Amino acid sequence: MTTVYLGLGSNLGDREKNLSWALALLSRQTKLARISSIYETDPMGYTRQPLFLNLACQATTPDKPLKLLEKIKAIEWNMGRRESFRNSPRVIDIDILLYGDLVLHSPELTIPHPRMTERAFALLPLEEIAHDLIHPETHKTIEELARQMNHQGIRKWHREK
Repeated sequence: MTTVYLGLGSNLGDREKNLSWALALLSRQTKLARISSIYETDPMGYTRQPLFLNLACQATTPDKPLKLLEKIKAIEWNMGRRESFRNSPRVIDIDILLYGDLVLHSPELTIPHPRMTERAFALLPLEEIAHDLIHPETHKTIEELARQMNHQGIRKWHREK
């Protein structure tokens, strides 16, 4: 079993429900251990779209990285995600942020996630559940990486009444 860290995001439909549904589906494929708070974040790249809700989770899996990716893509597809343009609105997005201490660069998958160190919406939720985890390429802790980030446009989300 390998410990993995996943980042989840949604900005279409009932965003909180989408995250909950994705976690439920992931729990059928992995053993979820820790789940961060939810953060509301401004969109990046293409900004003319709704705000995102994001979280991070820790899980264990018996799957090799490409098999895990295949299962994640199936979850996204079953939830209604379809390929579109880069940074487009989406019902659900699930990224493999870290897979143990593996460093992998293949045409299908890059681990650690290649842009996670540039994204507060990935690092802040991850810091909450794994602050002392060492990034296998930068050799910095997640806490150190998160402290280097501009936190503008990201805030802990509180359910609307």
